[in-house]
Amino acid sequence: MYIEKAAYAFQLDSTPVECKAFGNGHINNTFRIVTESGSKYVLQRINKYVFKNPIRVMANTSAVTNYLRERVEDPRMTLHFIPAKDGRYYHKGPDGEFWRMYDYVGGFTLDMPESDEDFYQSALAFGRFQELLADYPADTLYEIIPNFHNTIDRYKQLKESIEEDCVGRVEEVQEDIKFLLDREKAGGLLQVMLDNGLLPLRVTHNDTKLNNVLLENGTRKSLCVLDLDTVMPGSSLYDFGDSIRFGAATAAEDEPDTSKMTLDLHLFEVYTRGYIEAAPALTDLEVTLLPLGALVMTLELAVRFLKDYLDGDLYFSKIDYPEHNLVRARSQMALVADMEKKWTQMNLIVAQVADQLRRK
Repeated sequence: MYIEKAAYAFQLDSTPVECKAFGNGHINNTFRIVTESGSKYVLQRINKYVFKNPIRVMANTSAVTNYLRERVEDPRMTLHFIPAKDGRYYHKGPDGEFWRMYDYVGGFTLDMPESDEDFYQSALAFGRFQELLADYPADTLYEIIPNFHNTIDRYKQLKESIEEDCVGRVEEVQEDIKFLLDREKAGGLLQVMLDNGLLPLRVTHNDTKLNNVLLENGTRKSLCVLDLDTVMPGSSLYDFGDSIRFGAATAAEDEPDTSKMTLDLHLFEVYTRGYIEAAPALTDLEVTLLPLGALVMTLELAVRFLKDYLDGDLYFSKIDYPEHNLVRARSQMALVADMEKKWTQMNLIVAQVADQLRRK
């Protein structure tokens, strides 16, 4: 592989002397570089299969991180991308592969929270991300994955897959289809409000799992948000909602026993408190609609899983058994149903947390 030569393409402080595979990410190939001076960097080869336009990915990430660097209290609170020797924030090798590099920052990540505090710290990190970028002109960013959270379009695609029934699975999932189509109007509400200007267009991360938050060694405080490849224009409710869908659920995304899949209201409150506390620039309407963000994002993923099952498992192709994506869809639908049961409580938690923070 072209690793060593790629490292030399960037503006390092001295000559690279060590290169080792780093991290456990599944998309980009990642390496840690050490130079003669002892400085450490992270080198990545961008996955062109997943990200069709790496130049636009880097245009977004470098613009956002450069903006953040001027506003953070601690330089570790944002990634610092290193320009290549030609001044660009990427290097294109002779084989057409794209590389980037950023400063290595000590710390650690978690796949799952080990305490309420870990989940709270992730909320602070993503809330702070929203706050620091509140005035950033989101409409100047590229839409890396067009219509990624456009649930109106997601429903359109689902109905096309139902109509085509290309692998003959529609008949067996009639109740699942009905569940989702009955909630089509609710699923499209955020998109309608964005289109009508009722919700502000914001810079969104779009992959707000805990393992994309860097925690400080020792203190376990959140330092910065990682993995900015999907940064693009959207709604703050997308990021909040996806965090809740993933982090406040009581079962795995592919749990076959749907009775185990519920919303943990305590964890919902923990995350809500951190997110609102760190992002006072959120509008009153955004705060009020946080529960809707959780519902819509969960519903959207259920739609995507079921569509893919009907299509023959083309997108979520890593399956362990033929019904895997159907199980995933039903797990998300169970979470939607539990949110609906707890709707009054979710809204009350948001209102109480917001009121408490305003009184501070």
